[in-house]
Amino acid sequence: MSEPSEEVKKSQYGAENITVLEGLEAVRKRPAMYIGDVNTRGLHHLVYEVVDNSIDEALAGHCKNIFVAINEDNSITVEDDGRGIPVDMHQKEGRSALEVVLTVLHAGGKFDKDSYKVSGGLHGVGVSCVNALSTQLIATVCRDGKEYQQEFHIGAPLYSVKEIGPSTKRGTKIQFKPDESIFTTTEYNYETLAARMRELSYLNRGISITITDLRNKDENGVAHGEKFFSEGGLKEFVSFLDKARQPLIPEVIYMEGAKDNVIVEVAFQYNDSYIENIHSYVNNINTIEGGTHVVGFRRALTRVFKTWATKNDLFKNLKTEISGEDFREGITCLVSVKVPEPSFEGQTKTKLGNSEVDGIVAGIVGEKLEYYLEENPKEARIIVNKVILAATARLAAKKARELVQRKSVLGGSGLPGKLADCSDKNPAACELYLVEGDSAGGTAKQGRNRAFQAILPLRGKILNVEKAMEHKIYENEEIKNIFTALGVSKGVEGDEKALNMIKLRYHKIIIMCDADVDGSHITTLILTFFFRHMKEMIEKGYIYIASPPLYLVKKGNKQHYAWNDEERKKFIKELAGDGKEDSVHTQRYKGLGEMNAEQLWETTMNPETRTLKQVSVDNAAEADQIFSMLMGDEVPPRREFIEAHAKYAKIDV
Repeated sequence: MSEPSEEVKKSQYGAENITVLEGLEAVRKRPAMYIGDVNTRGLHHLVYEVVDNSIDEALAGHCKNIFVAINEDNSITVEDDGRGIPVDMHQKEGRSALEVVLTVLHAGGKFDKDSYKVSGGLHGVGVSCVNALSTQLIATVCRDGKEYQQEFHIGAPLYSVKEIGPSTKRGTKIQFKPDESIFTTTEYNYETLAARMRELSYLNRGISITITDLRNKDENGVAHGEKFFSEGGLKEFVSFLDKARQPLIPEVIYMEGAKDNVIVEVAFQYNDSYIENIHSYVNNINTIEGGTHVVGFRRALTRVFKTWATKNDLFKNLKTEISGEDFREGITCLVSVKVPEPSFEGQTKTKLGNSEVDGIVAGIVGEKLEYYLEENPKEARIIVNKVILAATARLAAKKARELVQRKSVLGGSGLPGKLADCSDKNPAACELYLVEGDSAGGTAKQGRNRAFQAILPLRGKILNVEKAMEHKIYENEEIKNIFTALGVSKGVEGDEKALNMIKLRYHKIIIMCDADVDGSHITTLILTFFFRHMKEMIEKGYIYIASPPLYLVKKGNKQHYAWNDEERKKFIKELAGDGKEDSVHTQRYKGLGEMNAEQLWETTMNPETRTLKQVSVDNAAEADQIFSMLMGDEVPPRREFIEAHAKYAKIDV
């Protein structure tokens, strides 16, 4: 019998492909080192780690379908139709390969280059970390015509892998229940998981990912869920992100190529906005801080467009120097690279460090873009005209920005007249309330703790920055007040648009608006401003939203505040006792101004009793799409979003 060929050997996946690097002891002691934190983000990260294994199987060409379910008890099931984790004996470890993968840190097929050429999980800590942080994990493997199973408790096997019967299927199913003693919450958010599954389907075209929420069933007992499948990949992703914006050219520009085993995919489109949106990925990991792949794209974009426009005499009447950022105004772009051995900067894997990727991306994008511009001169001219407008607007914005910043320096303290500042000067101890309206602002000033709480009333609805040119933003009175009150400015060496936070005066900025539709709109306008122009503040965890109560329920000298209708009904029942429920008085707060200073302090401002929601961005691309849709001109997408999410809406307390 002849020896199997090299190709056959490479596609085989057995115990000998599982490489062991070290043990699992530290995960339960320091979980945040491995999954980021033990809050909501870390909880959802567990799911991503298991799904990453299935995606790796898909990237290797062995998996087409992935199923994710949130079970009724908030446990998670992830199933795929890949090859199935090997169950044969691992020679070095003396136990099954399945047990090794699930109990040993840095153990997995991704360290064996013949098993996985590229891998999202990278360090191989994924599924073993999930096991260590779960009270129960059941692994079911179908391969070679048989079904196998092994169960674990907080990382330890309850029994060796066992054969439980024949099977015509193949693949791996992992069901796990996060440990309540480790995580601050164990309730999964469907929208958060669905957003990541949608993103993965775009990044890996041709793979079907289904997510189901078994906690949420209709009157017929059918669970809520979605199936994500993309044939167009990144092109469809750009169209999804830009569906609330007006494109300048009809088709998304797409290019792909490979060099030295690095696979490059880029898709972008110009729209009528004034915002640069570049989202980047390495092996499906969202590199929110960018890296060498983004540098390569930007370099090629600027060089090729500048060369083409100069050659066609399009800059001859321009009175200012063109800058790289002018070529990126109004762009929505996705840069996705698959790198065999990526090097990430920082613990959270958010910035690609491989120097060779810069040149590879720049070369592929440069070559493909040159060809596109020569073949599509009409579209090229439309884009260059947008670039010329951007350069002109950039000068106007710079002047407006400098005027605001100069005034704040020359005008004594430089603080807005409406600001009631706090006496403490330590930014880490101080908080600024951005309050809707002068009336509520006055009440907040009376009720606050003057030592560490500052109040800045905002009149009416601030400018919708999603639809405004940058110089208009710096001319807006309320936005100028926010800049000067915070003590921040725009522009650091080498980057005019970066936020300079050296003189930031508060480490807590709390948006406090009425608990009604208008209040929600104003909150969204303020959040849009921070997301688009002070994103660094959100990334640092400095932005919060206050949660004022909706009701005061009183009977005699007893009273309760209620933040939603469920609480209101519960308190009415409690206070009624054996008496009639209609003998309770209920006050509905239509606005913050209806509370007196003592009530506002007690419910919304006292650090001992208040509830603050910290604003974070788990998925930048999804957040970008939602802000553009909520704040843009296109009504149908906004209506669809509101109708789809209205039944899930609730006040988070």
